[in-house]
Amino acid sequence: MTSTPQARTGDATLGKAADENFPVAPFFLPRAWREDLMAVYGFARLVDDIGDGDLAPGGADARHLGLEPEQSEDRLAMLDSLETDLHRVFATTGAEPHHPLLRALRPTVRRRALTPEPFTGLIEANRQDQKIRRYNTYAELAAYCELSANPVGRLVLALTGTASPERIRRSDAVCTALQIVEHLQDVSEDLARDRIYLPAEDMARFHVTAPDLSRPSAGASVRALIAFEAQRASDLLEAGTPLVGSVDGRLRLLLAGFVGGGRAALAAISAAGFDVLPGPPKPTKPRLLREVGTVLRRARGER
Repeated sequence: MTSTPQARTGDATLGKAADENFPVAPFFLPRAWREDLMAVYGFARLVDDIGDGDLAPGGADARHLGLEPEQSEDRLAMLDSLETDLHRVFATTGAEPHHPLLRALRPTVRRRALTPEPFTGLIEANRQDQKIRRYNTYAELAAYCELSANPVGRLVLALTGTASPERIRRSDAVCTALQIVEHLQDVSEDLARDRIYLPAEDMARFHVTAPDLSRPSAGASVRALIAFEAQRASDLLEAGTPLVGSVDGRLRLLLAGFVGGGRAALAAISAAGFDVLPGPPKPTKPRLLREVGTVLRRARGER
């Protein structure tokens, strides 16, 4: 059967799930959970692709959102149109969403009684990316992560019916940590987009300048800075790890995958001598499995 252009638009976005640091919707989850997680992932990936200018060529996403194909490059206009389409997802009357990924999201929103706030937070984070290229303090960066990362964990808890204030607090720590890890892996890629997610106060402390980040390989000062930020992410992961032991069954395995993925990525950064400039240090599959196992053993001990 030949796929439609609408289906191909969604497939191109959803296909990026395999490149993430952690499993998005692994096979061991119930089918309904996998479908809901992929629906949420499709939205989150679309928002990031708009914000990063990584949409598939041809302008199909712009057309779905009611814009001209050439407006694909106008990221703020695309994000505004996406938010308008998101309102259709939550509306009880009127037209259905226009973009296929948002049409796929609508049944999940209704089935799980999701609220708009996590989704609008992700859009706002990408708006911020178009306007703010540097962060002066860690507090500013953490506030950005509150929009760009923490909604994802909160959505996972909402989808699985396990949200509580304590779990949300732990989840926020894990998600902020994972966002920092991703920033450390992508220093060179982000700099190519004129973005630096290393707090200016920390760069000054370690005597690192923007030109230092553009070198083929990191010097001692850059490595020290990356090691400092990696430890910060590690501490956050440690604070959030009890989340895994607070749930049971296959959800515990999923959350262990998130935490283990972060731990494995940090191990890869360390193994590279904290030199992230040649390219993103990626964990091996055996290391990932070992870290997930470690998290699960800790979870059993915390029960």
